[in-house]
Amino acid sequence: MVTTSPVVLPMKLLRIKDNSQEKKNAFDDIGNLTEKIANKTLKQLECEGIFVFPNNVVHTKDLKKDQMIIQSVNDYYRTRNIMGFIGYGDERLIIRSRFGNEDEDYFFQYLLDRVLEYPNFVDLESDADQNTRLFNFLLFLLPHYLKTAMRKGLFKKYVRNCYNDGNVKGTIDIARHISKNIPFIGNVAYNQREFSFDNNLTELVRHTIEYLKGKSYGNKILIRVKNEIKQVVEATPGYELYDRQKIIDANKKNTVKHAFFREYLALQKLCLLILQHQKHQIGSGSRQIYGILFDGAWLWEEYVSTLIGDFFHHTSNKLRIGAQHLFKKNLGLIYPDFISKDDKTRIIADAKYKPIDNIGNKDYLQILAYMFRFDAKTGYYLYPEAAGKVDLTLWLNKGSTYEENVTPRDDICLTKHGLKIPLKAENYQAFVSRIKASENEFRKLFVAE
Repeated sequence: MVTTSPVVLPMKLLRIKDNSQEKKNAFDDIGNLTEKIANKTLKQLECEGIFVFPNNVVHTKDLKKDQMIIQSVNDYYRTRNIMGFIGYGDERLIIRSRFGNEDEDYFFQYLLDRVLEYPNFVDLESDADQNTRLFNFLLFLLPHYLKTAMRKGLFKKYVRNCYNDGNVKGTIDIARHISKNIPFIGNVAYNQREFSFDNNLTELVRHTIEYLKGKSYGNKILIRVKNEIKQVVEATPGYELYDRQKIIDANKKNTVKHAFFREYLALQKLCLLILQHQKHQIGSGSRQIYGILFDGAWLWEEYVSTLIGDFFHHTSNKLRIGAQHLFKKNLGLIYPDFISKDDKTRIIADAKYKPIDNIGNKDYLQILAYMFRFDAKTGYYLYPEAAGKVDLTLWLNKGSTYEENVTPRDDICLTKHGLKIPLKAENYQAFVSRIKASENEFRKLFVAE
């Protein structure tokens, strides 16, 4: 008997950058994938299987549900503030940061490392197997999604349990009673509907945890959520390894519906993607699009928070943390990115994932309104600087052109303060070393303040 190896088609790969535009003919090699995603909104693609981070675009302030990954504009495709990996069959699209290196996007990897604690022992760019890279992302996202979901406590729902004893509390199961209890020895087979932590979703999370424990790097990933894992393990005494496929099927048929548990819906989706990968690589054997997308603006803001969190309060529209209001009676809800902890000389700062020259117009109006609200004389735009430009300070005008008396104030100013992004680093370790120096320089301004 002659056996033949399956034919492995060469992967067709295109790398582009966020917030840029490319000629349409550059997408010729990934034409099928392009047709699947072009001019489709994030909400549409999320429903088709794309994993969008953070969570659901409906509940994210930076991503909009009608935003597109690539949009057709005349002879070009234009990208937005979205980075990540998308695939369809043997075609792959990688969207990298426009502030990263030309050859290796160490900046994107570093953002993930700092914000999501993505392990630096995995080299994103050198991994030739894009399916494996996508799968690794899923694994490393699990602690974040588990911790976020369990802020609302363990998931609890009604389940149908089967019993066979003398303490009848539910509906008698005649067929099961006849098969188990003849001749009659005092037991009765019955079913009872109970509110329980040990349900299909909690079991799905337990199976995902156990699967990850079997990986060589599993414990390094799970150590960050050891308390949450302990709760899940204690809540699932009915866990059995051989039930895994049954649990997967049950969760595919019954997804989380209630809006209050949207964090658990995201966790459920992630666990299903991880466990189904055991049987086949993501996307192989099917004609569905798949991938993971990250909001660049959100990543940048969260990264900046790790740098200046000692000096600033960080509000979050998505998590409803730190809500402020413009007017009495809680009117005019606002979420300034950063409000200084020093209330004597208040400072307002805004994280902008855009070059210095792109910060203007509505950006100015927004931060000036925040400054007026909090009696702040100083405001900052915090942005990634990859072109070597120095900080720019803008002094607010007073006076009017009608009276021809416009002059700059000497007490209210905005400063565009950039974090220098290293370019042409020899490797990721060298990049990390250089950006650490940039971070120290970036923070000095606020230490002095």
